[in-house]
Amino acid sequence: MKRKEFIQQLKKDGCVLIRAGAKHDIYYNTASGKKQPVPRHSEIDNNLAKHIRKYLGLE
Repeated sequence: MKRKEFIQQLKKDGCVLIRAGAKHDIYYNTASGKKQPVPRHSEIDNNLAKHIRKYLGLE
């Protein structure tokens, strides 16, 4: 999955960017109160994307 598409999905589901780092960005789900790093690669593996969404409480 393209990183840009994944970030758009996160934002649509209510996540906000807390800070941008060199290798990861930290996103925060305002509904669940959980934070999760998202790698800054151009492609994000589908299993990793699923894990990030599950941890943030989006599935």
